[in-house]
Amino acid sequence: MKPSLLFLPDISGFTEFVQTTEVEHSQHVISELLEVLIAANTENLQLAEIEGDALFFYKENEIPTLEKLLAQIERMFTAFYSHLKLLENNRICPCNACSTAPKLQLKIIAHCGELQFINVQNNRKPFGTEVIEAHRLMKNSVQSDNYTLISNELATYINLQNDYQTTLYHFSKGNDTYDSKQLDYLYAIINKEKLKLHPFQATKIVEHTKAPSFVYTKEFPIAADKLLEYISNFNYRKYWVDDTVSFEFNANEVTRIGTEHVCVIKDKHLNFTSITKKGKPKQLIYGEMTTNPKPVDVVYQYHIISPIDSSSCLLKTEVYLEANSFFKKILLALLVKKVFQKNTIQTLDKLYEFILGKK
Repeated sequence: MKPSLLFLPDISGFTEFVQTTEVEHSQHVISELLEVLIAANTENLQLAEIEGDALFFYKENEIPTLEKLLAQIERMFTAFYSHLKLLENNRICPCNACSTAPKLQLKIIAHCGELQFINVQNNRKPFGTEVIEAHRLMKNSVQSDNYTLISNELATYINLQNDYQTTLYHFSKGNDTYDSKQLDYLYAIINKEKLKLHPFQATKIVEHTKAPSFVYTKEFPIAADKLLEYISNFNYRKYWVDDTVSFEFNANEVTRIGTEHVCVIKDKHLNFTSITKKGKPKQLIYGEMTTNPKPVDVVYQYHIISPIDSSSCLLKTEVYLEANSFFKKILLALLVKKVFQKNTIQTLDKLYEFILGKK
Protein backbone atom coordinates (compact mmCIF):
# COMPACT_ATOMS: atom_id res chain seq x y z
CA MET A 1 0.00 0.00 0.00
CA LYS A 2 1.32 3.43 -0.93
CA PRO A 3 1.53 6.14 1.75
CA SER A 4 -1.15 8.80 1.89
CA LEU A 5 -0.93 12.50 2.61
CA LEU A 6 -2.53 14.06 5.71
CA PHE A 7 -2.96 17.82 5.43
CA LEU A 8 -4.40 20.01 8.21
CA PRO A 9 -4.80 23.81 7.90
CA ASP A 10 -5.60 25.27 11.32
CA ILE A 11 -6.67 28.85 12.11
CA SER A 12 -4.49 30.21 14.92
CA GLY A 13 -6.14 32.36 17.57
CA PHE A 14 -9.57 30.83 16.99
CA THR A 15 -10.45 30.14 20.65
CA GLU A 16 -9.68 33.63 21.90
CA PHE A 17 -11.32 35.17 18.84
CA VAL A 18 -14.61 33.34 19.42
CA GLN A 19 -14.63 33.78 23.20
CA THR A 20 -13.95 37.53 23.17
CA THR A 21 -16.00 38.68 20.16
CA GLU A 22 -19.61 38.81 19.01
CA VAL A 23 -20.76 35.26 18.39
CA GLU A 24 -22.66 35.69 15.13
CA HIS A 25 -20.01 37.72 13.33
CA SER A 26 -17.15 35.56 14.60
CA GLN A 27 -18.96 32.50 13.24
CA HIS A 28 -19.37 34.20 9.86
CA VAL A 29 -15.71 35.24 9.72
CA ILE A 30 -14.44 31.72 10.54
CA SER A 31 -16.93 30.18 8.11
CA GLU A 32 -15.73 32.46 5.31
CA LEU A 33 -12.08 31.68 6.03
CA LEU A 34 -12.68 27.93 6.03
CA GLU A 35 -14.51 28.21 2.72
CA VAL A 36 -11.59 30.22 1.31
CA LEU A 37 -9.15 27.50 2.36
CA ILE A 38 -11.33 24.78 0.86
CA ALA A 39 -11.54 26.71 -2.42
CA ALA A 40 -7.73 27.01 -2.44
CA ASN A 41 -7.37 23.21 -2.64
CA THR A 42 -5.57 22.63 -5.96
CA GLU A 43 -4.22 19.14 -5.27
CA ASN A 44 -7.57 17.34 -5.24
CA LEU A 45 -7.30 16.70 -1.52
CA GLN A 46 -10.27 14.95 0.06
CA LEU A 47 -11.95 16.81 2.91
CA ALA A 48 -12.46 14.31 5.71
CA GLU A 49 -13.81 16.70 8.31
CA ILE A 50 -14.21 20.30 9.43
CA GLU A 51 -12.90 20.42 13.00
CA GLY A 52 -14.13 23.77 14.29
CA ASP A 53 -11.16 25.97 13.40
CA ALA A 54 -9.33 23.39 11.27
CA LEU A 55 -9.76 21.36 8.11
CA PHE A 56 -8.69 17.73 7.84
CA PHE A 57 -7.68 16.84 4.27
CA TYR A 58 -6.10 13.68 2.95
CA LYS A 59 -4.92 12.23 -0.36
CA GLU A 60 -5.22 8.47 -0.43
CA ASN A 61 -2.26 6.42 -1.67
CA GLU A 62 -0.61 9.47 -3.21
CA ILE A 63 1.90 12.11 -2.10
CA PRO A 64 2.41 15.29 -4.16
CA THR A 65 5.94 16.20 -5.16
CA LEU A 66 7.90 18.65 -3.03
CA GLU A 67 7.20 21.46 -5.48
CA LYS A 68 3.46 20.74 -5.64
CA LEU A 69 3.11 20.39 -1.87
CA LEU A 70 4.87 23.69 -1.16
CA ALA A 71 2.83 25.38 -3.90
CA GLN A 72 -0.37 24.09 -2.28
CA ILE A 73 0.71 25.39 1.12
CA GLU A 74 1.61 28.79 -0.34
CA ARG A 75 -1.70 28.99 -2.17
CA MET A 76 -3.65 28.44 1.06
CA PHE A 77 -1.64 31.03 2.97
CA THR A 78 -2.12 33.48 0.11
CA ALA A 79 -5.87 32.88 -0.05
CA PHE A 80 -6.20 33.15 3.73
CA TYR A 81 -4.38 36.46 4.07
CA SER A 82 -5.93 37.88 0.93
CA HIS A 83 -9.35 37.36 2.45
CA LEU A 84 -8.32 38.88 5.78
CA LYS A 85 -7.06 41.93 3.88
CA LEU A 86 -10.41 42.17 2.12
CA LEU A 87 -12.24 41.99 5.47
CA GLU A 88 -9.98 44.67 6.92
CA ASN A 89 -10.29 47.14 4.05
CA ASN A 90 -13.98 46.74 3.23
CA ARG A 91 -15.54 46.31 6.66
CA ILE A 92 -18.33 48.53 7.90
CA CYS A 93 -19.03 46.83 11.22
CA PRO A 94 -17.16 48.18 14.28
CA CYS A 95 -17.67 45.04 16.40
CA ASN A 96 -14.72 43.18 17.93
CA ALA A 97 -15.12 40.21 15.60
CA CYS A 98 -14.86 42.30 12.44
CA SER A 99 -12.16 44.64 13.75
CA THR A 100 -9.88 41.92 15.18
CA ALA A 101 -10.29 39.31 12.41
CA PRO A 102 -7.10 40.52 10.64
CA LYS A 103 -5.13 39.32 13.69
CA LEU A 104 -6.00 35.68 12.95
CA GLN A 105 -3.17 33.53 11.64
CA LEU A 106 -2.73 30.17 9.95
CA LYS A 107 -0.69 27.04 10.47
CA ILE A 108 -0.59 24.02 8.18
CA ILE A 109 0.48 20.56 9.33
CA ALA A 110 1.43 17.90 6.79
CA HIS A 111 2.17 14.24 7.53
CA CYS A 112 2.07 10.93 5.65
CA GLY A 113 1.73 7.22 6.21
CA GLU A 114 -0.47 4.23 5.50
CA LEU A 115 -4.11 4.90 6.30
CA GLN A 116 -6.98 2.81 7.52
CA PHE A 117 -10.58 3.93 7.19
CA ILE A 118 -13.81 3.65 9.14
CA ASN A 119 -17.36 4.36 8.04
CA VAL A 120 -19.46 6.67 10.18
CA GLN A 121 -23.03 7.22 8.92
CA ASN A 122 -21.90 6.28 5.40
CA ASN A 123 -18.96 8.70 5.60
CA ARG A 124 -15.54 7.17 4.99
CA LYS A 125 -12.95 8.72 7.28
CA PRO A 126 -9.20 8.16 7.80
CA PHE A 127 -8.37 6.31 10.98
CA GLY A 128 -5.34 5.00 12.77
CA THR A 129 -1.90 5.87 14.13
CA GLU A 130 -0.92 8.32 11.39
CA VAL A 131 -4.10 10.32 11.92
CA ILE A 132 -3.39 10.53 15.65
CA GLU A 133 0.19 11.66 15.00
CA ALA A 134 -0.90 14.34 12.53
CA HIS A 135 -3.28 15.79 15.09
CA ARG A 136 -0.65 15.60 17.84
CA LEU A 137 1.73 17.61 15.67
CA MET A 138 -0.77 20.46 15.76
CA LYS A 139 0.23 20.91 19.41
CA ASN A 140 3.95 21.60 19.10
CA SER A 141 6.69 23.86 20.42
CA VAL A 142 7.12 26.05 17.33
CA GLN A 143 7.40 29.63 18.58
CA SER A 144 4.92 31.09 16.13
CA ASP A 145 1.24 30.93 15.19
CA ASN A 146 1.94 31.33 11.49
CA TYR A 147 3.91 28.47 9.99
CA THR A 148 3.89 25.21 8.09
CA LEU A 149 5.12 22.01 9.70
CA ILE A 150 6.08 18.92 7.73
CA SER A 151 6.67 15.66 9.57
CA ASN A 152 10.01 13.90 9.22
CA GLU A 153 8.28 10.97 7.47
CA LEU A 154 6.81 13.25 4.83
CA ALA A 155 9.99 15.32 4.47
CA THR A 156 11.98 12.14 3.83
CA TYR A 157 9.46 10.88 1.28
CA ILE A 158 9.46 14.11 -0.77
CA ASN A 159 13.19 14.73 -0.20
CA LEU A 160 12.77 17.99 1.69
CA GLN A 161 16.13 18.90 3.22
CA ASN A 162 16.39 20.78 6.50
CA ASP A 163 18.42 23.54 4.82
CA TYR A 164 15.82 24.10 2.09
CA GLN A 165 15.30 27.83 1.53
CA THR A 166 13.31 30.03 -0.84
CA THR A 167 11.96 33.56 -0.57
CA LEU A 168 9.00 32.23 1.43
CA TYR A 169 10.33 29.06 3.07
CA HIS A 170 13.23 28.80 5.54
CA PHE A 171 12.98 25.36 7.12
CA SER A 172 14.38 24.41 10.51
CA LYS A 173 14.44 21.19 12.50
CA GLY A 174 12.12 20.58 15.42
CA ASN A 175 10.73 17.76 17.54
CA ASP A 176 8.27 17.11 20.34
CA THR A 177 7.52 14.10 22.50
CA TYR A 178 4.02 12.69 22.82
CA ASP A 179 3.35 9.71 25.13
CA SER A 180 7.10 8.93 25.27
CA LYS A 181 7.42 8.95 21.46
CA GLN A 182 9.48 11.65 19.80
CA LEU A 183 8.14 13.06 16.55
CA ASP A 184 10.63 14.94 14.38
CA TYR A 185 9.65 17.55 11.84
CA LEU A 186 10.74 20.49 9.73
CA TYR A 187 8.97 23.81 10.04
CA ALA A 188 9.04 27.17 8.31
CA ILE A 189 7.59 30.35 9.79
CA ILE A 190 5.66 32.15 7.06
CA ASN A 191 6.24 35.86 6.59
CA LYS A 192 2.93 37.10 5.18
CA GLU A 193 4.71 40.13 3.74
CA LYS A 194 6.36 37.74 1.28
CA LEU A 195 3.00 36.50 -0.05
CA LYS A 196 1.60 37.91 -3.28
CA LEU A 197 -1.91 38.64 -2.08
CA HIS A 198 -4.82 38.54 -4.49
CA PRO A 199 -6.04 41.93 -5.69
CA PHE A 200 -9.52 42.97 -4.63
CA GLN A 201 -11.82 45.89 -5.23
CA ALA A 202 -10.88 48.57 -2.74
CA THR A 203 -13.48 50.37 -0.69
CA LYS A 204 -15.17 52.97 -2.86
CA ILE A 205 -16.01 56.15 -1.02
CA VAL A 206 -18.93 57.69 -2.90
CA GLU A 207 -19.00 61.47 -3.15
CA HIS A 208 -22.08 63.50 -4.10
CA THR A 209 -21.88 67.01 -5.49
CA LYS A 210 -25.61 67.67 -5.03
CA ALA A 211 -27.80 67.67 -1.95
CA PRO A 212 -29.82 64.53 -1.21
CA SER A 213 -33.27 64.20 -2.74
CA PHE A 214 -34.68 63.89 0.77
CA VAL A 215 -33.56 63.30 4.35
CA TYR A 216 -35.33 61.57 7.24
CA THR A 217 -34.06 61.88 10.82
CA LYS A 218 -35.23 59.94 13.87
CA GLU A 219 -33.88 59.20 17.32
CA PHE A 220 -33.68 55.51 18.26
CA PRO A 221 -33.61 54.07 21.80
CA ILE A 222 -30.73 51.72 21.06
CA ALA A 223 -26.92 51.79 20.95
CA ALA A 224 -25.48 52.98 17.64
CA ASP A 225 -23.59 49.77 16.87
CA LYS A 226 -26.68 47.65 17.55
CA LEU A 227 -28.79 49.78 15.21
CA LEU A 228 -26.13 49.34 12.53
CA GLU A 229 -26.39 45.57 13.00
CA TYR A 230 -30.17 45.61 12.54
CA ILE A 231 -29.83 47.72 9.38
CA SER A 232 -26.85 46.03 7.72
CA ASN A 233 -27.57 42.40 8.66
CA PHE A 234 -29.98 41.16 6.00
CA ASN A 235 -31.30 38.46 8.31
CA TYR A 236 -33.25 41.18 10.11
CA ARG A 237 -34.78 42.79 7.02
CA LYS A 238 -37.86 40.58 7.11
CA TYR A 239 -38.79 42.10 10.49
CA TRP A 240 -38.93 45.72 9.36
CA VAL A 241 -39.42 45.74 5.60
CA ASP A 242 -42.80 45.30 3.90
CA ASP A 243 -44.04 41.70 3.89
CA THR A 244 -44.26 41.68 0.09
CA VAL A 245 -40.48 42.05 -0.13
CA SER A 246 -38.00 39.19 0.22
CA PHE A 247 -34.21 39.15 0.14
CA GLU A 248 -31.62 36.90 -1.44
CA PHE A 249 -28.12 37.07 0.09
CA ASN A 250 -25.24 35.02 1.45
CA ALA A 251 -26.33 34.26 5.02
CA ASN A 252 -22.82 33.11 6.00
CA GLU A 253 -21.12 36.38 5.12
CA VAL A 254 -20.63 39.52 7.20
CA THR A 255 -21.96 42.48 5.24
CA ARG A 256 -19.14 44.73 4.01
CA ILE A 257 -18.48 47.25 1.28
CA GLY A 258 -19.13 45.55 -2.05
CA THR A 259 -21.54 42.97 -0.59
CA GLU A 260 -24.42 42.29 -2.97
CA HIS A 261 -27.99 41.26 -2.24
CA VAL A 262 -31.20 41.03 -4.22
CA CYS A 263 -34.48 42.58 -3.17
CA VAL A 264 -37.45 40.71 -4.67
CA ILE A 265 -40.71 42.67 -5.01
CA LYS A 266 -43.56 40.93 -6.81
CA ASP A 267 -41.17 38.90 -9.00
CA LYS A 268 -39.05 41.99 -9.74
CA HIS A 269 -35.40 41.58 -8.78
CA LEU A 270 -33.52 44.69 -7.63
CA ASN A 271 -29.78 44.25 -7.26
CA PHE A 272 -28.16 46.21 -4.42
CA THR A 273 -24.51 46.79 -3.54
CA SER A 274 -23.29 47.95 -0.13
CA ILE A 275 -21.44 51.28 -0.27
CA THR A 276 -20.19 54.00 2.05
CA LYS A 277 -19.46 57.73 2.17
CA LYS A 278 -17.37 60.03 4.29
CA GLY A 279 -18.76 60.88 7.71
CA LYS A 280 -17.85 62.61 10.91
CA PRO A 281 -15.86 61.01 13.75
CA LYS A 282 -17.82 58.37 15.71
CA GLN A 283 -20.52 58.18 13.02
CA LEU A 284 -21.41 54.75 11.64
CA ILE A 285 -22.46 54.76 7.99
CA TYR A 286 -24.07 52.02 5.94
CA GLY A 287 -25.22 52.64 2.38
CA GLU A 288 -26.74 50.78 -0.55
CA MET A 289 -26.88 51.52 -4.25
CA THR A 290 -29.01 50.12 -7.07
CA THR A 291 -29.41 50.90 -10.77
CA ASN A 292 -32.52 48.77 -11.21
CA PRO A 293 -35.58 51.00 -10.52
CA LYS A 294 -37.00 52.07 -13.89
CA PRO A 295 -38.36 55.49 -12.86
CA VAL A 296 -34.79 56.62 -12.07
CA ASP A 297 -31.27 55.60 -13.12
CA VAL A 298 -29.51 55.28 -9.77
CA VAL A 299 -30.64 55.23 -6.14
CA TYR A 300 -28.22 55.83 -3.27
CA GLN A 301 -29.40 55.44 0.30
CA TYR A 302 -27.24 56.07 3.37
CA HIS A 303 -28.01 55.38 7.01
CA ILE A 304 -25.84 57.71 9.10
CA ILE A 305 -25.89 56.76 12.78
CA SER A 306 -24.60 59.18 15.41
CA PRO A 307 -24.31 57.98 19.05
CA ILE A 308 -26.11 60.09 21.67
CA ASP A 309 -25.19 57.91 24.64
CA SER A 310 -24.72 54.20 25.36
CA SER A 311 -28.41 53.40 24.79
CA SER A 312 -29.59 55.87 22.15
CA CYS A 313 -28.56 57.26 18.80
CA LEU A 314 -29.72 59.49 15.97
CA LEU A 315 -30.44 57.96 12.58
CA LYS A 316 -30.20 60.25 9.58
CA THR A 317 -31.22 58.60 6.31
CA GLU A 318 -30.18 60.34 3.09
CA VAL A 319 -31.58 59.28 -0.27
CA TYR A 320 -30.16 60.39 -3.60
CA LEU A 321 -32.31 59.79 -6.69
CA GLU A 322 -30.55 60.33 -10.00
CA ALA A 323 -32.16 60.58 -13.41
CA ASN A 324 -30.38 61.28 -16.68
CA SER A 325 -33.11 61.93 -19.25
CA PHE A 326 -35.31 65.03 -19.27
CA PHE A 327 -38.47 62.89 -19.07
CA LYS A 328 -37.20 60.97 -16.02
CA LYS A 329 -36.22 64.20 -14.28
CA ILE A 330 -39.74 65.57 -14.74
CA LEU A 331 -41.24 62.30 -13.52
CA LEU A 332 -38.88 62.33 -10.55
CA ALA A 333 -39.84 65.86 -9.55
CA LEU A 334 -43.60 65.32 -9.91
CA LEU A 335 -44.16 61.83 -8.51
CA VAL A 336 -41.27 59.45 -7.96
CA LYS A 337 -39.55 61.43 -5.22
CA LYS A 338 -42.75 61.55 -3.13
CA VAL A 339 -43.28 57.80 -3.52
CA PHE A 340 -39.70 57.00 -2.50
CA GLN A 341 -39.91 59.36 0.47
CA LYS A 342 -43.19 57.89 1.69
CA ASN A 343 -41.92 54.31 1.39
CA THR A 344 -38.65 55.14 3.13
CA ILE A 345 -40.36 56.80 6.09
CA GLN A 346 -42.82 53.92 6.46
CA THR A 347 -39.97 51.40 6.41
CA LEU A 348 -37.87 53.24 8.99
CA ASP A 349 -40.88 53.75 11.24
CA LYS A 350 -41.41 50.00 11.05
CA LEU A 351 -37.74 49.52 12.02
CA TYR A 352 -38.37 51.76 15.03
CA GLU A 353 -41.37 49.66 16.10
CA PHE A 354 -39.35 46.48 15.65
CA ILE A 355 -36.59 47.83 17.92
CA LEU A 356 -39.11 48.89 20.56
CA GLY A 357 -40.46 45.34 20.52
CA LYS A 358 -36.94 43.97 21.13
CA LYS A 359 -36.41 46.03 24.29
